[in-house]
Amino acid sequence: MDGFLAALVISFGVIFVAELGDKSQLMALTFATRFKPVPVLIGITIATAIVHLASVAIGYGLNAALPTGWISLIAGLAFLGFGVWTLRGDKLTEEEKRKAEKTGKSAVIAVGVAFFLAELGDKTMLATITLATKYGWFGTWLGSTLGMVAADALAILVGRMLGRHLPEKAIRYGAAVLFAICGLWLILEAVDQL
Repeated sequence: MDGFLAALVISFGVIFVAELGDKSQLMALTFATRFKPVPVLIGITIATAIVHLASVAIGYGLNAALPTGWISLIAGLAFLGFGVWTLRGDKLTEEEKRKAEKTGKSAVIAVGVAFFLAELGDKTMLATITLATKYGWFGTWLGSTLGMVAADALAILVGRMLGRHLPEKAIRYGAAVLFAICGLWLILEAVDQL
């Protein structure tokens, strides 16, 4: 795999895993109890597409400014950090729960605004920036957006069908291990290049 397809597949997988158990996935579950699934998914998709477009722009700009070996090293260390962050887990604050439970004139706008704000500075945004430095902008943007929407759609489906959360501990540990593997792989690439 090379180019666009590699960026698409890798960013989809990384962001899908990163989103499992994330606070925005918990928000998706909460919104799914208040609104119909389609408007929730539309709001999530719009917000994600915008945040991840900004993320890949930042990552693409960094790629032009830094040599590849250093990018791989920084990306590897970032992924190890994402693994630790994932082990810590995310919880919704009371304010985030209230925002998710509010009904408004438009579910799409309510969900979109809440997700946009929740994703700023979140690990999925930072992971997208990191991926864009390595794999380019378009495939990373499309893959990361689709990965996040797919993970949140899973949360909505599970939340609506089963009425309970995915086993958080298993998801956190699995995601942390995958981040650590990606991080170590990137660090080894960096060492080879430097």
